[in-house]
Amino acid sequence: IKVPDGPLTSRLQHIQVGDTVMIGRKASGTLLTQNLLPGKNLYLLSTGTGLAPFMAMIRDPEVYELYEKVILVHGCRQVAELAYDEVITKELPNNEYFGEQVKQKLIYYPTVTREAFRNQGRIPTLLETGKLMHDVGLPPLSKEDDRFMLCGSPEMLRDTRTLFDKLGMTEGNMSTPGHFVIERAFVDK
Repeated sequence: IKVPDGPLTSRLQHIQVGDTVMIGRKASGTLLTQNLLPGKNLYLLSTGTGLAPFMAMIRDPEVYELYEKVILVHGCRQVAELAYDEVITKELPNNEYFGEQVKQKLIYYPTVTREAFRNQGRIPTLLETGKLMHDVGLPPLSKEDDRFMLCGSPEMLRDTRTLFDKLGMTEGNMSTPGHFVIERAFVDK
């Protein structure tokens, strides 16, 4: 994925084997738990390669300390695009450091839109109808309890934000935490 004139991809695309890459300790961007109000459930909503930042997040023990449940939703067109099923369902629960937290708190909900599968539908529709929460055994959306991080296609981001706006939820940032945060650097190819 290359974001035109993006601050990161415009540099990364020119990296050669053997180049030095400096990595800092301080996280930046929008997908940070401190940009969210306190809550019980953290929904990580992704489509396609928008899953990437959440793969790192579900390996962070601190996330499990902050929330009672972490619900990872990955929407794709076809089942073959659900690339990390085995890592999420088999490797992470057996991790020696945080596997128990994963077993107790992580709920993985893959969904597809263009073929038969146990979970079908677009993320905004699954949220709006309550099907997602019903399927994972959680109560209907709650402004008080539920927090959301979104990374994926522009259509998913737009439609989900429209739903959240209707529900009176606010977008968070570094200066003012909110009910949801959106990563806008994603480009759907």
